[in-house]
Amino acid sequence: MERRLRELLDIPVFHDDQHGTAIVVFAALRNALKLVNKPIDKVKIVISGVGAAGTAVSRLLFLGGAKTIIGFDLDGVIHKGSPTNDPMREWFVKESNPDNFQGSIGEALVGADVFIGLSAPNLLSESDVAGMAAESIIFALANPDPEIDPEVARKYARVVATGRSDQPNQINNVLAFPGVFRGLLDTGASKIYDSMLLAAADAIADCVKPEQLNESFIIPSVFDPAVTPAVASAMRSAIKKSSH
Repeated sequence: MERRLRELLDIPVFHDDQHGTAIVVFAALRNALKLVNKPIDKVKIVISGVGAAGTAVSRLLFLGGAKTIIGFDLDGVIHKGSPTNDPMREWFVKESNPDNFQGSIGEALVGADVFIGLSAPNLLSESDVAGMAAESIIFALANPDPEIDPEVARKYARVVATGRSDQPNQINNVLAFPGVFRGLLDTGASKIYDSMLLAAADAIADCVKPEQLNESFIIPSVFDPAVTPAVASAMRSAIKKSSH
């Protein structure tokens, strides 16, 4: 539907649950990886929930340099033999799981550097996250109850983020869309390109200064007044570059 709308309309089509989530997750992950000193092209990422948001997040992570993403949905791990019923699903099957892993999510998490949950509450056990790599990162974003209790996750992971406002490192789409809209309106852009999404993510990540970055502060607050202008400026610059 989104692709069809993009073809039909001469205005930008922005899906907050897809683009907004992808922008903010990528921004937070960029800073978390900086904190643990791991390059994105070397980490193993496990994603639970590969629907609209999960595929959009994965797409931006791949564009940002990720090489190894293993996805899970209601039917289990997505591998090269998984059925495809739409273009984005087909894309994910093709690009993800390069070693064609077939097993449980707990098995996939053994040695994994990053877990991103966009799925259901209480999905992971303590033993699942205990098997992750040293200096691991857990984004358990199911709301209101995340995929694993954040307190349990913090026993093993260096960085833990959720979608909750009562926990550190809240991943909230509101960090993205006001600035994205401002940039699009200011320039009269007719389309949204991947370069714009990456620029927005970088702008959000850069709102956390190096001296501020720590395990409990990888992403700016939703009340930070610097975020929207920074994202809008980044969008304007990316839009100008894409028009040349």
